[in-house]
Amino acid sequence: MRAPQCLVAILIVIPMHGFAADSLDVTKTQFDSWLQEISNWGRWGADDQLGTLNLITPEKIKAAAELVREGVTVSLALDLNKQADELNANPFEHTLTVATFGGHEVAGDRYAVEYHGFAHSHIDGLPHFAHGGKMYNGFSVDTLKSDGAQKLGIHNAKNGIVSRGVLIDMPWFKGVDYLEPTTVITVDDLEAWERKTGVTVSSGDVLLIRTGRWERVRQKGQWNFLEAAAGSHASVAKWLKARDVAVIGSDGVSDAMPSHVEGLANPLHELVLVGLGMLILDNLDLDAVAQAAAARERWTFMFVGAPLRVPGGTGSPLNPLAIF
Repeated sequence: MRAPQCLVAILIVIPMHGFAADSLDVTKTQFDSWLQEISNWGRWGADDQLGTLNLITPEKIKAAAELVREGVTVSLALDLNKQADELNANPFEHTLTVATFGGHEVAGDRYAVEYHGFAHSHIDGLPHFAHGGKMYNGFSVDTLKSDGAQKLGIHNAKNGIVSRGVLIDMPWFKGVDYLEPTTVITVDDLEAWERKTGVTVSSGDVLLIRTGRWERVRQKGQWNFLEAAAGSHASVAKWLKARDVAVIGSDGVSDAMPSHVEGLANPLHELVLVGLGMLILDNLDLDAVAQAAAARERWTFMFVGAPLRVPGGTGSPLNPLAIF
């Protein structure tokens, strides 16, 4: 990922309810202060490796299960992409073999994928980003070894993510098919959506923000997503802390690009992973769940997702589900 070559000054005041930024543009000094302000380091103990997954309590899980009324499941993942293109430098590799075993003809597969990036639906684990040589809860980048992360590995999430899912469908809210690339989602947008729908984002929620990325691809084709992507402003991290959200996800990478933060391509990633200890779901397909939610006028559902149990992994491909 490359940092944007220029930052466009947009003089829009973001009230942020006590977390004000003068404009969308943020200096590195401001960013560093935000990281300290929202830090969850030590909140669940000096040795904690779960981060905001601690917010998903048994009571939260039971309440999420009560949202299942019809037994309808909707996948939130893309098909794993086997075709190389400008955004998929590392296509999913799949080799099928057929062999004879014990008198049977048996088919098997070999899978290989480098899933981080902009093409595959995946979860970012806590070792994925660091700040000043430190990861979440102060663990050193020196614990990242070639055979896996000695701290914060994705295997810590082996029991999965089961909670209330909340879909914020920004194109639906704004009355458009999709958000144009570079559109910046602010706290004001999120709270205006809450007022319209009557849904309040709360502790332990899995928050999914749809930008309409894949609808735009269908209508206009692929574009340089690395330089122009709709997403959330870095200051949204402070709102996520105030609401005690457990996990965030998007059909993009959550960050708006350009980011409007000096020298950083994905500042929201860094604030959330390092400061909050919050897992991120990237490159989801939220179109089907948006249709299901709109048809029911229900923006909340039971969310179920689980990473592969890779000891020391920095994340994992996954196929999360919304259950209505």
